Amino acid sequence: MGCFDCFDGGYSKQQKQEEDRLASEEARSKAAEAAQKRQEQFEQSAVGRAAKAQLAAAAKQNTNTNKGEPALKWQMG
Repeated sequence: MGCFDCFDGGYSKQQKQEEDRLASEEARSKAAEAAQKRQEQFEQSAVGRAAKAQLAAAAKQNTNTNKGEPALKWQMG
């Protein structure tokens, strides 16, 4: 049947590519929905709230620590 690989009963390569594209699009959509759901569950959990509070505290601390001095100081040694 190797001689007749190009004769696939009217099932063209473009149709196969279109089906693959649609399947990939659907898979990406489902993955995005699952990621969104996991993110919402994390934000609602105690660990998520604690992480959010910790990030907010770190951001607040970072804005107050640098009072015009460079973050890195060079030393000649």
